[in-house]
Amino acid sequence: MFDFDTLPDRRGTASLKWDFAGRIAGREGLLPLWVADMDFAAPPAIAEAVARRAAHGVFGYTLEPESYFEAAMHWLADRHGWNVRREWLLAAPGVVQTISAALLAASAPGDRIVIQPPVYHPFALRIRANGREVVQNPLVLDGDRYRMDLEGLERELAAGARMLILCSPHNPGGRAWTGEELERAAGLCARHGAVIVSDEIHADLVLPGRRHVPLASVSEAAARITITCVSATKTFNLAGLGGSLAIVSDERLRMRLKAVAEAQWGGTANCFAAAASEAAWRHGADWLDAMLAYVAGNVAYLADRLPRELPAARVLPLEATYLAWIDLRRLGMSDEEVRTRLLDAGIWLDEGRKFGRGGEGFQRLNLACPRSVLDRAVGGMVRALGGKAGR
Repeated sequence: MFDFDTLPDRRGTASLKWDFAGRIAGREGLLPLWVADMDFAAPPAIAEAVARRAAHGVFGYTLEPESYFEAAMHWLADRHGWNVRREWLLAAPGVVQTISAALLAASAPGDRIVIQPPVYHPFALRIRANGREVVQNPLVLDGDRYRMDLEGLERELAAGARMLILCSPHNPGGRAWTGEELERAAGLCARHGAVIVSDEIHADLVLPGRRHVPLASVSEAAARITITCVSATKTFNLAGLGGSLAIVSDERLRMRLKAVAEAQWGGTANCFAAAASEAAWRHGADWLDAMLAYVAGNVAYLADRLPRELPAARVLPLEATYLAWIDLRRLGMSDEEVRTRLLDAGIWLDEGRKFGRGGEGFQRLNLACPRSVLDRAVGGMVRALGGKAGR
């Protein structure tokens, strides 16, 4: 029904992933499996909605229509069992922008803000850019599965940390946090008067057999202190359009965020983002299910082939996201040597060390690609890093 085996030609579209290797990586002709966007075309209903909007020919100032918010509310209820109210929703240009606004709304200059590395690197960048202090409370890798260091989190909160920025599901570790884990973390933050910003942009990307639990749904205490960030962009490959939602049930916290948003963002929307996201939430479920099944096949392919041909490699089990987290520490190579060897072989992955403490020795690989692309990437990795002869 949907074609995930054909690689779209994205060159010449100003694609960050495909058109700027020379500028970003210093080399041309690389196979890019780094940045988290898909090499799949978006669902047809989205392309049709954008085409209809473009055909109108007038692209003036735009606000999100009520139908946009209604579509989001229905999606959250149907997909995640989370019934949110209209007044909780604030439209935003993107999740990273919302994190910056939340920092300004719910903390003060110099405040200590907790993140749990290895984690999405813009968290630390936004904290520093807004004059706050980054506090790293690293995840604990138990065997091949990450867990939160709740004792460490409580120490940091007791020492005065004012906010936790949570990645849920976790990028790059691939965890879909359980309700119990989330409730314990939220309880600690509530006890110490800290706000949680929960980046749930990967919420829809849980793999078959897993489920996403919205943090704000686990308890009343969690709901009172949480700013939840969601978006259709990661789910349906719409990052070039932007657009997201902040969900805040506590009125005082919501009004503080809204005041910063009005000062920072200007209040208008991208007309194509609004049309695309609404179409995605209303008509994208079948495509998403098919895409996740295809990615699950890529997960199985990578987990079987790479360790067999490169025995020093360990592919951590993936519960959510389409981003494989590969442990290469047993190679005994420095991060720089691994990076250089991969680039020399034409393979462009995301270096684990950019995700902060605990990311050293890892590489992140984007699995939202045709199987033939993954096949090329694995073969290149094996050749570059000294594995057994490829197929």
